Amino acid sequence: MKDPWTVAVGGPLGPYAEGFCAELARLGYAKSSSANLLKLVAHLSRWMGREGVAVPELGPEEVGRYVEARRAAGYRHNPSACGLGTLLGYLRGLGVLVEVVPSAPPTAQERLLADYSRYLVTERGLEAGTVRYYLRFAGLFLSSVGDSGELDVGAITTGDVSGFLVDQCGRRSVGSAKALIMALRSLLRYLHVAGLSATPLVGAVPAVAPWRERSVPQALAPSAVGRLLESCDRRRAVGRRDYAILVVLARLGLRAGEVAALELGDVDWRSGELLVRGKGDRREALPLPVDVGQALAGYLRRGRPRCEDRHVFLRVKAPTTGLEGDGINKIVHAACLRAGLPVVGPHRLRRANACETLRQGGSLAEVGEVLRQRSAYTQALYAKVDRAALERVARPWPGARP
Repeated sequence: MKDPWTVAVGGPLGPYAEGFCAELARLGYAKSSSANLLKLVAHLSRWMGREGVAVPELGPEEVGRYVEARRAAGYRHNPSACGLGTLLGYLRGLGVLVEVVPSAPPTAQERLLADYSRYLVTERGLEAGTVRYYLRFAGLFLSSVGDSGELDVGAITTGDVSGFLVDQCGRRSVGSAKALIMALRSLLRYLHVAGLSATPLVGAVPAVAPWRERSVPQALAPSAVGRLLESCDRRRAVGRRDYAILVVLARLGLRAGEVAALELGDVDWRSGELLVRGKGDRREALPLPVDVGQALAGYLRRGRPRCEDRHVFLRVKAPTTGLEGDGINKIVHAACLRAGLPVVGPHRLRRANACETLRQGGSLAEVGEVLRQRSAYTQALYAKVDRAALERVARPWPGARP
């Protein structure tokens, strides 16, 4: 394995080479990967020396110039600025890069979205992924009602809301339309609470017809869940990690974001409990089944890299950081492909947990407790799974024979 210290870095970046190499080791980079990155740093440093670029001046414009020069020289490896992201992040952390001042002041829409983002985080306690989701729809609506530089949210009318929904929902699926409406209600509620809109416009947002709720909730059969688990090669570290994630999803019914948010301190091995950070910054303790504990212990002992990050589930490739919700989705998708099953998301495993609870004689209240659902309406959707119980309470068809 190549030793990164065999790569000599001179020029303006020379004084930072030793610290950067230590940072790469902390982030979990292998020696060969560290050596390749240091080669890139050495090449960049030589270019900076020729062009007279000091380290504090290494901003987006200078990085762009370097990338163009590297491409023109015929280099095939690291032909974009992505390879320099780790170095630039390290230098920013040291405070040696000059802060880039925006060329133009933020627009009225950008200021409003920034305030709305802070509200979603501090007041609503939403996760970063959910906030990005809401902001995307909020920006879409605000762009439809006025110019970003001259935005008067106090002049928004119910007609503006209706026109936006007619234009957008007509070309979206039911699920996408429901997500859009949920985000729009949140934005309009914020505008009224913040005093930016005198009229509460939330009432102008209609509900989407719940056609999907007329069918039986789709869940994976127990045999399909078994095939997903068997698809993980537990002889390898990545297989033990993926197996533990799938067991947690299937046995505890956690959401993808909740699995990604698990930290080492959330597992109480003595009392056999697992602390879950749910929606709205809720924290609840769930019992830790034996098979879940065994899967977690197998990964923690013989699969999880040693690093400063406290998340339970980490990336396989450097930088060694905690997985996000999208990463959990990709792991489930990959398991479906390996098992020869249709590709589904983590939520299907959550539904499988609820359906299996009902099949084993559990009640809807118990399903709500396991899935931590506060809405009785959401719990009632699973009543359609227990057809035997529905037959006992169903009234006979008029005129039918007894």
